[in-house]
Amino acid sequence: MCTEEYDVIQMRRYKKVVVGGTFDRLHLGHKALLRKAFEVGRYVYVGITSDEMIKDKPYAEKILPYDIRLRDLLKFFEVNGYSNYRIIKINSAIGFADKIRSLDAIVVSEETYKGALLVNKARKEKGLKPLDIVTIDIVKSKIGSKISSSLIRAGLIDPFGNPRR
Repeated sequence: MCTEEYDVIQMRRYKKVVVGGTFDRLHLGHKALLRKAFEVGRYVYVGITSDEMIKDKPYAEKILPYDIRLRDLLKFFEVNGYSNYRIIKINSAIGFADKIRSLDAIVVSEETYKGALLVNKARKEKGLKPLDIVTIDIVKSKIGSKISSSLIRAGLIDPFGNPRR
């Protein structure tokens, strides 16, 4: 076993972690979030929002359909050699995180930290242990704000955070 592989294995602190999102126009922020989930967890549950759940998001009419968002996630996992995951369609902010007893941690960005607190509240109400919260920094775009699907849908930046001309 090479040292690099050993280091990655040593970083995995949790058996099962959860991460969720819309994952529209998979961008550098999404990829950082997903990479962190696979870095700290041996098995990753990925919640992806249903088409019904996204109707009130900014530029909702421009959000890619669930099937395309799912395809893009699967492609990203394949390219990166990730095989230890399960993708589950979600219809609420809590999704399935209050139903799987064996989860250990949730991976979020600074922006979605409050969502992790809601997940833990829902778990507590059902008698489940709270999840450790692993937080990543927000990935900034070249125009100064965070990289977001909303800015991409608005045509202001590309998925790498570069300004659109």
